[in-house]
Amino acid sequence: MGVLGIGGLFFRANDPETLSQWYQDHLGVGAGCVAEGAGDVNEWCWMAQGGPVVFAPFPSDSGYFATDKAFMLNLRVEDMDGLLEQLNAAGIVIETREEWDSPETGRFARIHDPEGNPIELWEAPAEN
Repeated sequence: MGVLGIGGLFFRANDPETLSQWYQDHLGVGAGCVAEGAGDVNEWCWMAQGGPVVFAPFPSDSGYFATDKAFMLNLRVEDMDGLLEQLNAAGIVIETREEWDSPETGRFARIHDPEGNPIELWEAPAEN
């Protein structure tokens, strides 16, 4: 079929420069960011680590994320506890729920960017 993966995520923002900086500062995502083991720095893109990507349209009335939002960004993370500590120290509101986590799927947390876009953080289960 020719598709190798997602090449980008483009969305509208009221203040693109400030929002871009927020993603770089708090999540290490955006131009010039490199995930550990993902290669060399590229000034205009984020070099992400390869791994699973879920591509799934949801019903318009799904309660999985806010119904007034068209999308929710899901980011694979490592060291969820360390990341949550950093986000908490920066004053970012974090939501976790015990029922979201399972040994089969891993751990989840949710935050919102300064423009209210939902972000789900996902730490995959440890490989045995």
